Amino acid sequence: MKAYIFPGQGAQFVGMGLDLYENHAIAQELFEQANDILGFSITDIMFEGTPEDLKQTKVTQPAIFLHSVILSKVMGANFKPDMVAGHSLGEFSALVANGTLNFEDGLKLVSQRALAMQKACEVQESTMAAVLGLEDEVVEKICAEVQGIVVPANYNCPGQLVISGEVEAVNLACEKLKEAGARRALLLPVGGAFHSPLMEPAREELAAAIDSTNFSEPSCPIYQNVTATGVTVSKEVKENLIAQLTAPVKWTQSVRNMVADRASSFVEVGPGKVLQGLVRKIASDVETSSGAIE
Repeated sequence: MKAYIFPGQGAQFVGMGLDLYENHAIAQELFEQANDILGFSITDIMFEGTPEDLKQTKVTQPAIFLHSVILSKVMGANFKPDMVAGHSLGEFSALVANGTLNFEDGLKLVSQRALAMQKACEVQESTMAAVLGLEDEVVEKICAEVQGIVVPANYNCPGQLVISGEVEAVNLACEKLKEAGARRALLLPVGGAFHSPLMEPAREELAAAIDSTNFSEPSCPIYQNVTATGVTVSKEVKENLIAQLTAPVKWTQSVRNMVADRASSFVEVGPGKVLQGLVRKIASDVETSSGAIE
Protein backbone atom coordinates (compact mmCIF):
# COMPACT_ATOMS: atom_id res chain seq x y z
CA MET A 1 0.00 0.00 0.00
CA LYS A 2 1.14 3.51 -0.77
CA ALA A 3 1.38 6.24 1.88
CA TYR A 4 1.78 9.89 0.90
CA ILE A 5 3.52 12.12 3.45
CA PHE A 6 3.71 15.92 3.62
CA PRO A 7 6.51 18.00 5.19
CA GLY A 8 6.22 20.82 7.72
CA GLN A 9 8.08 24.03 8.49
CA GLY A 10 11.80 24.01 7.78
CA ALA A 11 11.61 22.40 4.33
CA GLN A 12 11.28 25.72 2.47
CA PHE A 13 13.81 27.08 -0.05
CA VAL A 14 13.85 30.05 -2.43
CA GLY A 15 12.66 28.98 -5.88
CA MET A 16 10.29 26.33 -4.55
CA GLY A 17 7.34 25.73 -6.85
CA LEU A 18 8.67 27.81 -9.76
CA ASP A 19 9.03 24.77 -12.04
CA LEU A 20 5.40 23.82 -11.32
CA TYR A 21 4.21 27.36 -12.04
CA GLU A 22 6.09 27.60 -15.34
CA ASN A 23 5.18 24.16 -16.68
CA HIS A 24 1.63 23.39 -15.58
CA ALA A 25 -1.52 25.45 -16.18
CA ILE A 26 -3.30 24.05 -13.11
CA ALA A 27 -0.34 25.02 -10.91
CA GLN A 28 -0.28 28.56 -12.29
CA GLU A 29 -4.02 28.89 -11.68
CA LEU A 30 -3.76 27.66 -8.07
CA PHE A 31 -0.74 29.85 -7.26
CA GLU A 32 -2.56 32.93 -8.61
CA GLN A 33 -5.65 31.97 -6.61
CA ALA A 34 -3.42 31.72 -3.52
CA ASN A 35 -2.10 35.26 -4.09
CA ASP A 36 -5.71 36.51 -4.14
CA ILE A 37 -6.75 34.53 -1.04
CA LEU A 38 -3.71 35.65 1.00
CA GLY A 39 -3.86 39.27 -0.15
CA PHE A 40 -0.15 39.42 -1.01
CA SER A 41 2.04 37.90 -3.70
CA ILE A 42 3.39 34.79 -2.02
CA THR A 43 4.67 33.59 -5.40
CA ASP A 44 7.11 36.54 -5.57
CA ILE A 45 8.56 35.55 -2.18
CA MET A 46 8.62 31.81 -2.99
CA PHE A 47 10.19 32.17 -6.43
CA GLU A 48 12.60 35.09 -5.95
CA GLY A 49 12.46 36.39 -2.37
CA THR A 50 15.30 36.19 0.15
CA PRO A 51 15.68 33.27 2.57
CA GLU A 52 14.87 35.81 5.33
CA ASP A 53 11.56 36.77 3.69
CA LEU A 54 10.66 33.12 3.26
CA LYS A 55 11.48 32.36 6.91
CA GLN A 56 8.64 34.50 8.29
CA THR A 57 6.07 32.10 9.74
CA LYS A 58 3.19 33.85 7.92
CA VAL A 59 4.99 33.13 4.61
CA THR A 60 6.70 29.80 5.36
CA GLN A 61 3.62 27.86 6.35
CA PRO A 62 1.42 28.81 3.34
CA ALA A 63 4.44 28.39 1.02
CA ILE A 64 5.11 24.79 2.08
CA PHE A 65 1.40 23.99 2.01
CA LEU A 66 1.10 25.39 -1.53
CA HIS A 67 4.13 23.52 -2.84
CA SER A 68 2.83 20.22 -1.43
CA VAL A 69 -0.81 20.56 -2.44
CA ILE A 70 -0.11 21.92 -5.93
CA LEU A 71 2.45 19.17 -6.58
CA SER A 72 -0.16 16.56 -5.61
CA LYS A 73 -2.69 18.17 -8.02
CA VAL A 74 -0.12 18.25 -10.85
CA MET A 75 0.62 14.56 -10.28
CA GLY A 76 -2.95 13.98 -11.48
CA ALA A 77 -3.97 10.34 -11.93
CA ASN A 78 -0.60 9.18 -10.54
CA PHE A 79 -1.64 10.51 -7.14
CA LYS A 80 -3.48 7.59 -5.53
CA PRO A 81 -2.99 7.49 -1.76
CA ASP A 82 -4.07 4.52 0.34
CA MET A 83 -3.24 6.59 3.42
CA VAL A 84 -1.76 10.03 4.18
CA ALA A 85 0.07 11.83 6.98
CA GLY A 86 1.70 15.22 7.44
CA HIS A 87 4.32 16.48 9.89
CA SER A 88 2.77 19.33 11.91
CA LEU A 89 1.83 21.93 9.24
CA GLY A 90 1.95 19.07 6.69
CA GLU A 91 -1.24 17.66 8.21
CA PHE A 92 -3.18 20.44 6.45
CA SER A 93 -1.62 19.51 3.09
CA ALA A 94 -2.54 15.87 3.74
CA LEU A 95 -6.15 16.85 4.47
CA VAL A 96 -6.47 18.62 1.11
CA ALA A 97 -4.78 15.66 -0.59
CA ASN A 98 -7.36 13.19 0.77
CA GLY A 99 -10.33 15.46 0.05
CA THR A 100 -11.20 16.38 3.66
CA LEU A 101 -10.53 20.09 2.99
CA ASN A 102 -10.81 21.99 -0.26
CA PHE A 103 -7.85 24.03 -1.51
CA GLU A 104 -9.21 27.45 -0.50
CA ASP A 105 -10.29 26.44 3.02
CA GLY A 106 -7.00 24.61 3.59
CA LEU A 107 -4.96 27.66 2.60
CA LYS A 108 -7.08 30.01 4.73
CA LEU A 109 -6.66 27.78 7.78
CA VAL A 110 -2.90 27.49 7.23
CA SER A 111 -2.62 31.27 6.95
CA GLN A 112 -4.70 31.77 10.12
CA ARG A 113 -2.62 29.13 11.91
CA ALA A 114 0.63 30.86 10.96
CA LEU A 115 -0.59 34.28 12.16
CA ALA A 116 -2.00 32.83 15.40
CA MET A 117 1.28 31.02 16.12
CA GLN A 118 3.27 34.17 15.38
CA LYS A 119 1.09 36.09 17.84
CA ALA A 120 1.47 33.41 20.53
CA CYS A 121 5.26 33.54 20.09
CA GLU A 122 5.21 37.27 20.84
CA VAL A 123 3.35 36.83 24.14
CA GLN A 124 6.24 35.05 25.86
CA GLU A 125 9.82 34.31 24.91
CA SER A 126 10.06 30.61 24.18
CA THR A 127 12.07 28.15 22.10
CA MET A 128 12.65 24.54 20.98
CA ALA A 129 15.67 22.23 21.07
CA ALA A 130 16.64 19.04 19.23
CA VAL A 131 17.75 16.14 21.41
CA LEU A 132 19.79 13.36 19.79
CA GLY A 133 20.80 9.95 21.08
CA LEU A 134 18.46 9.37 24.02
CA GLU A 135 15.46 7.09 24.57
CA ASP A 136 12.10 8.90 24.41
CA GLU A 137 11.30 7.83 27.98
CA VAL A 138 14.48 9.46 29.34
CA VAL A 139 13.65 12.75 27.61
CA GLU A 140 10.06 12.63 28.89
CA LYS A 141 11.22 11.97 32.46
CA ILE A 142 13.78 14.83 32.47
CA CYS A 143 11.28 17.31 30.98
CA ALA A 144 8.76 16.35 33.70
CA GLU A 145 11.36 17.00 36.41
CA VAL A 146 12.46 20.46 35.18
CA GLN A 147 10.73 23.48 36.71
CA GLY A 148 8.82 25.63 34.27
CA ILE A 149 7.24 24.61 30.96
CA VAL A 150 9.24 22.18 28.81
CA VAL A 151 7.67 19.23 26.98
CA PRO A 152 8.47 16.72 24.21
CA ALA A 153 7.13 18.34 21.03
CA ASN A 154 8.20 16.20 18.05
CA TYR A 155 8.88 12.46 18.14
CA ASN A 156 10.74 12.50 14.81
CA CYS A 157 12.44 9.08 14.79
CA PRO A 158 14.12 6.83 17.37
CA GLY A 159 16.85 8.83 19.07
CA GLN A 160 15.66 12.18 17.68
CA LEU A 161 13.18 14.17 19.71
CA VAL A 162 12.45 17.91 19.85
CA ILE A 163 11.53 19.60 23.13
CA SER A 164 9.64 22.87 23.44
CA GLY A 165 8.86 25.46 26.13
CA GLU A 166 10.04 28.48 28.10
CA VAL A 167 13.61 29.54 27.28
CA GLU A 168 14.97 28.98 30.80
CA ALA A 169 13.28 25.58 31.18
CA VAL A 170 14.48 24.39 27.75
CA ASN A 171 18.06 25.46 28.51
CA LEU A 172 17.99 23.67 31.86
CA ALA A 173 16.50 20.54 30.25
CA CYS A 174 19.28 20.59 27.63
CA GLU A 175 21.95 20.61 30.36
CA LYS A 176 20.28 17.70 32.18
CA LEU A 177 19.79 15.76 28.93
CA LYS A 178 23.49 16.10 28.11
CA GLU A 179 24.35 14.88 31.61
CA ALA A 180 22.04 11.90 30.96
CA GLY A 181 24.05 11.02 27.84
CA ALA A 182 22.40 12.90 24.97
CA ARG A 183 24.73 13.08 21.99
CA ARG A 184 23.44 16.59 21.33
CA ALA A 185 20.86 18.93 22.83
CA LEU A 186 20.86 22.13 20.82
CA LEU A 187 18.51 25.08 20.51
CA LEU A 188 16.70 25.45 17.18
CA PRO A 189 16.34 28.73 15.26
CA VAL A 190 12.56 28.90 15.68
CA GLY A 191 10.18 31.71 16.62
CA GLY A 192 8.72 30.00 19.66
CA ALA A 193 7.55 26.92 21.51
CA PHE A 194 5.43 25.11 18.93
CA HIS A 195 3.47 22.03 20.09
CA SER A 196 3.63 23.06 23.74
CA PRO A 197 1.12 24.54 26.24
CA LEU A 198 2.49 27.99 25.33
CA MET A 199 0.57 27.71 22.03
CA GLU A 200 -2.77 27.72 23.88
CA PRO A 201 -3.75 31.25 22.65
CA ALA A 202 -3.10 30.10 19.06
CA ARG A 203 -5.03 26.88 19.63
CA GLU A 204 -8.10 28.81 20.82
CA GLU A 205 -7.93 31.17 17.85
CA LEU A 206 -7.52 28.34 15.35
CA ALA A 207 -10.24 26.24 17.01
CA ALA A 208 -12.84 28.86 16.09
CA ALA A 209 -11.65 28.91 12.46
CA ILE A 210 -11.59 25.11 12.19
CA ASP A 211 -15.04 24.79 13.77
CA SER A 212 -16.55 27.09 11.18
CA THR A 213 -14.87 25.33 8.20
CA ASN A 214 -16.54 22.53 6.27
CA PHE A 215 -14.70 19.18 6.55
CA SER A 216 -15.73 16.37 4.17
CA GLU A 217 -15.30 12.67 4.95
CA PRO A 218 -11.68 11.65 4.08
CA SER A 219 -11.18 9.55 0.93
CA CYS A 220 -8.53 7.51 2.79
CA PRO A 221 -7.24 7.39 6.40
CA ILE A 222 -5.11 10.25 7.70
CA TYR A 223 -2.65 9.30 10.44
CA GLN A 224 -2.86 12.38 12.62
CA ASN A 225 -0.05 13.83 14.72
CA VAL A 226 -2.08 13.81 17.93
CA THR A 227 -3.30 10.18 17.85
CA ALA A 228 -0.80 8.56 15.41
CA THR A 229 -3.70 6.41 14.19
CA GLY A 230 -5.61 6.35 10.92
CA VAL A 231 -8.68 8.59 11.16
CA THR A 232 -11.57 8.42 8.67
CA VAL A 233 -14.30 10.45 10.40
CA SER A 234 -14.28 14.21 9.71
CA LYS A 235 -15.55 15.12 13.21
CA GLU A 236 -12.55 13.33 14.76
CA VAL A 237 -10.19 14.91 12.21
CA LYS A 238 -11.37 18.36 13.35
CA GLU A 239 -10.89 17.60 17.05
CA ASN A 240 -7.38 16.25 16.48
CA LEU A 241 -6.43 19.20 14.29
CA ILE A 242 -7.50 21.64 17.02
CA ALA A 243 -5.51 19.71 19.66
CA GLN A 244 -2.42 19.58 17.41
CA LEU A 245 -0.97 23.02 18.25
CA THR A 246 -0.44 22.26 21.93
CA ALA A 247 0.19 18.49 21.61
CA PRO A 248 3.31 16.62 20.46
CA VAL A 249 3.80 15.46 16.85
CA LYS A 250 3.89 11.66 17.10
CA TRP A 251 5.69 11.04 13.82
CA THR A 252 7.60 7.92 14.89
CA GLN A 253 4.39 6.34 16.18
CA SER A 254 2.41 7.38 13.05
CA VAL A 255 4.91 5.80 10.65
CA ARG A 256 5.01 2.59 12.72
CA ASN A 257 1.22 2.40 12.66
CA MET A 258 1.13 3.00 8.89
CA VAL A 259 3.63 0.18 8.39
CA ALA A 260 1.56 -2.06 10.69
CA ASP A 261 -1.43 -1.20 8.48
CA ARG A 262 0.53 -2.49 5.44
CA ALA A 263 2.15 0.69 4.04
CA SER A 264 5.15 -0.53 2.05
CA SER A 265 5.94 2.64 0.06
CA PHE A 266 6.16 6.22 1.37
CA VAL A 267 6.05 9.12 -1.12
CA GLU A 268 7.04 12.58 0.18
CA VAL A 269 5.06 15.35 -1.53
CA GLY A 270 6.50 18.85 -1.12
CA PRO A 271 9.88 20.56 -0.71
CA GLY A 272 12.86 18.61 0.63
CA LYS A 273 13.46 15.00 1.65
CA VAL A 274 13.47 15.28 5.44
CA LEU A 275 10.53 12.95 6.01
CA GLN A 276 11.99 10.24 3.77
CA GLY A 277 15.08 10.22 5.98
CA LEU A 278 12.97 9.95 9.14
CA VAL A 279 10.85 7.14 7.67
CA ARG A 280 13.98 5.12 6.82
CA LYS A 281 15.18 5.47 10.42
CA ILE A 282 11.79 4.32 11.74
CA ALA A 283 11.15 1.49 9.27
CA SER A 284 14.27 0.56 7.31
CA ASP A 285 12.61 -1.96 5.01
CA VAL A 286 10.03 0.30 3.33
CA GLU A 287 10.50 2.14 0.03
CA THR A 288 10.75 5.94 0.08
CA SER A 289 10.63 8.41 -2.80
CA SER A 290 9.73 11.99 -3.74
CA GLY A 291 6.46 12.86 -5.44
CA ALA A 292 7.21 13.00 -9.15
CA ILE A 293 5.35 14.27 -12.17
CA GLU A 294 5.25 11.77 -15.02
